[in-house]
Amino acid sequence: MRAAAEHGGRAGAAWSVVFVSDRELAALHAQWLDDPSTTDVITFDLEGGAGPAGELYVSVDRAVAVSRARGGSVERELALYLVHGVLHLCGYDDRLPSARRRMRRAERRVLESLGHVDEGSTYF
Repeated sequence: MRAAAEHGGRAGAAWSVVFVSDRELAALHAQWLDDPSTTDVITFDLEGGAGPAGELYVSVDRAVAVSRARGGSVERELALYLVHGVLHLCGYDDRLPSARRRMRRAERRVLESLGHVDEGSTYF
């Protein structure tokens, strides 16, 4: 997370992480983004508050399922979700194709800097 924050220009920011189930994250997804589908990570930017600069809610169920399906490690998949979430909190977006390519490059650079290789993950 620190490497992603540095890459995204928010070095030193404090982040709060909550690991949840698919069910819990789908409920948050429905509540805050009006989309009840499962997802891997949701972020909330709390900049300017008294606590952390942002919160990340990460689905452990999703990381386990994706890593099994792709033959990768759960740890690497979780690392990807954390990097992805922090990059969102740093202003990266992935809704439009050009922005998505920019985010994927940033994810790859951060993960490679940490010694993670592409294991056929969700994003690469």
